[in-house]
Amino acid sequence: MALTNSQIERYSRNIALKEVGKIGQEKLLEARVLVIGAGGLGSSGAMYLAAAGVGTIGIVDADRVELSNLQRQILHTTRDIGKQKAVSAKEAMEALNPDVKIHAYDMLADASNLRGLVREYNFIIDATDNFAAKFSINDACVYEKKPFCHAGILRFGGQLMTYVPGMGPCYRCIFEKEPPKDAVLNCKQAGIFGAVCGAIGSLQAMEAVKYILGEGELLIGRLLTVDALSMGFRKVKFSKNKRCAACAQRAAYDSPCESADFNI
Repeated sequence: MALTNSQIERYSRNIALKEVGKIGQEKLLEARVLVIGAGGLGSSGAMYLAAAGVGTIGIVDADRVELSNLQRQILHTTRDIGKQKAVSAKEAMEALNPDVKIHAYDMLADASNLRGLVREYNFIIDATDNFAAKFSINDACVYEKKPFCHAGILRFGGQLMTYVPGMGPCYRCIFEKEPPKDAVLNCKQAGIFGAVCGAIGSLQAMEAVKYILGEGELLIGRLLTVDALSMGFRKVKFSKNKRCAACAQRAAYDSPCESADFNI
């Protein structure tokens, strides 16, 4: 596809980068990224993807905007209180960049629908805030052979990693199974500083862009942890887990001699 004069001006700072250029910008405009969660992580991630010119962005969220969200969820404004988050997010991204096609999914992403959702996209961003969703996203992406970037945040810290099929461990390889209910405090209980959401969500968007462009080093097999109070960044290396249930199910599916029910 040829860039229009308006697009050349809009994306001029992208195009000036030798790692992007006009060809890279065309790749971005042709790409499809699904953001699951329109909260703190999804807000910065989705907005930077839209600003970068990712051509099709899906945004999934079943919640409505609440006043307490606005401390960190910059996709939404005070006027959006009570509105579906997916719809509010769509409007914000379209206002920022009318080039981009936005699909809003006002629904809960879970094991019953995630495989169908991720199948339609090139890269997935896990911007959810609960373990059940994170494991379901991982399992769907492993099964459908879709790359995704996981992130988690709490208080003044965060973490993220990227999974690419056939190139490293998945989320379940590292964390194996959901922790017992109430074993880990959530953001409502422990708090979260808004700028932390912005920083980690922006890094997720950067991972998506690098994957689309085929540039740089992705966080494959490495968990990046961030402590914003000390400005400490640390990468922890991980290998594939031979006991991983998600990877085992995928391997069973790939084998013509075996079958699997995929209800991990």
